[in-house]
Amino acid sequence: MEEETKSEETSPVISKIKIGLVDDHQLFRKSLTLLLSSFKNTQVVMDATNGIDLQQKIAQADVIPEVMLIDVSMPQMDGPQTAAWLHQTYPGIRKVALSMDDKEETIIKMLRAGCCSYLFKDIHPNELEHALDEVHRFGYYNPAISYQKLISSAQEAESSLHLTERELYFLKLSCSDLSYRDIASIMNLSERTIDGYRASMFTKLNVQSRTGMALEAIRKGFVKL
Repeated sequence: MEEETKSEETSPVISKIKIGLVDDHQLFRKSLTLLLSSFKNTQVVMDATNGIDLQQKIAQADVIPEVMLIDVSMPQMDGPQTAAWLHQTYPGIRKVALSMDDKEETIIKMLRAGCCSYLFKDIHPNELEHALDEVHRFGYYNPAISYQKLISSAQEAESSLHLTERELYFLKLSCSDLSYRDIASIMNLSERTIDGYRASMFTKLNVQSRTGMALEAIRKGFVKL
């Protein structure tokens, strides 16, 4: 009996990931809170209706979230503004955009504001749970890449990846809200040549979209926020 008691007393306590929510739709916020509470390793410690509400609540909070899920379209202080403020004021909080807006320029804007992933609200609960774990452990989540599979060879792969100045310039411009046509004009190149740069970067970074390219460019340090 004593051995069983000691075993129970010394059992390690798993610390759950502390999640914050910023979304102006109350029903969605409450439903998401229930979903996250059903996950094994997450707990919601804060929720706010927009960036201004978040500023007030986080200033008075005893517990600061480790990961913040941020909607894009909100009144008074929207997603990009909220993410940028968090990135400046609470850089230790990992920020994840959660929205139904699939516009390329919106996604890039949220990444530029400091978000380490962009998820859609119709995401499957299993993937959401996995994404939050990846963000908490590795700092980024890109649906096209499994960081768990790449982590063992990440240093070797990144050290062997060399980009030219023109490729780095293309990446920098791609991590903005410019269209590929605009980028071609700025770089004084044809759109076909820009298509070649894009295909090359997709291959080198092992991604399949501009969003994935931007995430990897930021994660690998080729583009600074």
